[in-house]
Amino acid sequence: MELAYVCEWEKRPKSTHCPSIPLVCSWSCRNLVAFSTDLKNDDEEKDVSRMIHIIDTEHPWDVYSINSGHSEVISCLEWDQSGSKLLSADGDGKIKCWSMSDHLVNSWESFLSSSVDGDPIVALSWLHNGVKLALHVEMSSSTNFSEKFSRVKFSPSLTLFGGKPMEGWLAVTVSGLVTVSLLKPGGTLLTASESLCRLRGRVALADIAFTGGGNIVVAATDGSSSSPVQFYKVVVSVVSEKCRIDTELLPSLFLRCTTDAIRRDKYPAVTHLKFLTRENSEQVLLCASNQTGSIVECWSLRKEGLPVNNIFQHRSPVVGEKQPTILKWRILTTTNDLERVSAIALPKLPISISNTDTKFCPGLGLALAFHDGSIQILHRMSLHTMCVFYGSSTSGPGQRPGDESAIKRQRTGGPAIHFKAIQFSWTSLALAGIDNHGKLQMLRVSPSMGQVLDMNTTLRHLLFLLEYCMVTGYDWWDVLLHVQPTMVHNLVEKLHEEYMRQNQALQQVLATRIVAVKASLCKLSTATAARACDFHAKLLLIAISATLKSLLRPHVLNSPDKSPGDRLTEICAKNTDPDIDKVMINLNTQDFVLDGPHLQSLQQLIQWVGDFVLYLLANLPNQGSMVRPGFGFMRDGASLGMLREMLVMIRIWGLLKTSCLPTFTATSDNQDSLQLLFRLLTKLWLCCREDAPPQDPDDGLIDECCLLPSQLLVPSMDWLPVNDGVIVKLQGKHPLRLQFGKPSSLPGQGSTTPLEVFTRSPSSQKMDNLRCIHMGVCPTEESKACTRCGCVTMLRSPNKSNAMKQWEQRWIKNCLCGGLWRQIRQAFN
Repeated sequence: MELAYVCEWEKRPKSTHCPSIPLVCSWSCRNLVAFSTDLKNDDEEKDVSRMIHIIDTEHPWDVYSINSGHSEVISCLEWDQSGSKLLSADGDGKIKCWSMSDHLVNSWESFLSSSVDGDPIVALSWLHNGVKLALHVEMSSSTNFSEKFSRVKFSPSLTLFGGKPMEGWLAVTVSGLVTVSLLKPGGTLLTASESLCRLRGRVALADIAFTGGGNIVVAATDGSSSSPVQFYKVVVSVVSEKCRIDTELLPSLFLRCTTDAIRRDKYPAVTHLKFLTRENSEQVLLCASNQTGSIVECWSLRKEGLPVNNIFQHRSPVVGEKQPTILKWRILTTTNDLERVSAIALPKLPISISNTDTKFCPGLGLALAFHDGSIQILHRMSLHTMCVFYGSSTSGPGQRPGDESAIKRQRTGGPAIHFKAIQFSWTSLALAGIDNHGKLQMLRVSPSMGQVLDMNTTLRHLLFLLEYCMVTGYDWWDVLLHVQPTMVHNLVEKLHEEYMRQNQALQQVLATRIVAVKASLCKLSTATAARACDFHAKLLLIAISATLKSLLRPHVLNSPDKSPGDRLTEICAKNTDPDIDKVMINLNTQDFVLDGPHLQSLQQLIQWVGDFVLYLLANLPNQGSMVRPGFGFMRDGASLGMLREMLVMIRIWGLLKTSCLPTFTATSDNQDSLQLLFRLLTKLWLCCREDAPPQDPDDGLIDECCLLPSQLLVPSMDWLPVNDGVIVKLQGKHPLRLQFGKPSSLPGQGSTTPLEVFTRSPSSQKMDNLRCIHMGVCPTEESKACTRCGCVTMLRSPNKSNAMKQWEQRWIKNCLCGGLWRQIRQAFN
């Protein structure tokens, strides 16, 4: 485990953070990190701003800070399952729900809130939506995704009519009150509160988990290790348009350390209480501490047979009678005496462990942060230490548990900066922490939890997690942290092989996701950077093809089952004639009739298709290696066939409205540019079509492509959006230190020289990568960029036609690659 980067405030206010104030941190499935701070505006103690800061991990300097309006210390932050909404709760019992404004990760607003006046919130959670996926690690070598990732039968906490899960949240207060807020379809809140039990008492710590039957389990303690840890079942329902909460007391437990004669009074306080996973209410982690040390215990709820008195053992058993059972908490394992624990992070990967030999896979480690500044990764089943990280203020990163000299140096270094809150990413390969001086730190966590494994095993772990992100739609930024440039080619090839082994339906669902994953991987190595260009172009090509085909409508209602787009694909696949007009004759052109204004508004997309085909063909003679962009299309029969189909559509639309045709600069006035491009494209397509063995382009085709630049002016293509994120900078082993608000502080990529196609001079034209139009050298329009690939587009639409609005509406929430949008700020404050 090693330090990835540290972010600090550019201007730290006076007395920014107080070690006694609990900081909270939360990491979403879209790799957004939210954390809270208390900023003192003046020298007066009362003038404090409760701030919430949200960053995307690819651009950590671009922090969006919100003055939350909370009157007391923020005690909880919780993301929803989609990573688009955030809950915040404070010490005054107020809960706020935040959501993205205009779907931008650096623009948030609060639209709902609930309150339990004067009752501090100690635990907070969204209601479960019923979606649970199990990861079978022992099946990681299987070729079938359904064997690696299986959908688990799990009921939502509350359902609407038709079984749709109802949104809402649940909180536990310090006085033993459970409060529920339900989000009704109209946008209003339905709230209710109920005591956890008849005799309400102080709740110092609590946690919330869910059962497969739709129930909620709350664990609570008053903070004293001599008191029992209580468990309650909570059932939420809606009766007569009112929210109803029913609670039931479950079996409780006493910490093992309090029953041990040696440790009975050694650890008087319970400082941490957490369920191992939010979907597993039968395993809980407890930490008891004193002023200098801590001990951690892991407990499990088991069903045990109830012993029967000897009087009843001699009677004849009744047919079908079973031995009575009882639920009882049993301790699984415990640690030795530890340094004082300051924070605990549990993995979010829903691993299903059926093989006890699985020891070193991602998601099997939990993190403990200590007051001496160190972090330990422990196996979550045995609580054995797997690896240790020592903070940058002490001995240095990545010491192994057996390094006694490092431990001695750590202990003699005096009091250190320590973490107040830590959180795992959703693949458990990264750790975010906030220390008591207000720094945000990111740590890499080895897929093998610090153990030395062979390269093939490491690649298999990374491939397994990339496939998991593809299936779930979660962001894979934290997986890329561990991909070295030498791994990229193997990962891309193996990912493609596994994808091709899936059934056709699943391939269709994951078609764009796998292209986006490949593009992200290829950016990490200069040897594969050109392929990243091809994958981004393919994403745009797929999107344009789907949009143009969706505009086609059959001219008669009693048309055959196949849509005009499907018939176009079928005819173009069968007809290998290089003459575009002969292919067009076989189509019913009445299905392609569109209004003139619609066609005119699509001209910029049509122009991109024409320029793209011209670029590919003109560069065919130069494709001697994989270094040049466009190489990936020369053997991609499916993409070339897609381009042929669109050229046929464009030809038909050109008969309806000439101005919608792509514009080419030709050396001859009587040059039929579209006919020429279609003829050469068909010859290239015939060399690599899917239903025929692949062939190399013949000399005649190459000669004609060599002459193409003398017939048509070949445009320069903006293949790849400029990505100014940090992931490419993190491939080295050295810590990367950043400051909020200062993107210019990023170091260079090293000695490697980037390809010319990736560089942009300050005087170059800025491109709207979605609308395929130029915005000028210094755009005045507000713009937004993708957090993953850097794709830039204008924030407000300049188009009024329905056809282009349909195109733009597809990318309101996400980019072509599935990444989130962030508004581009001209200057940082």
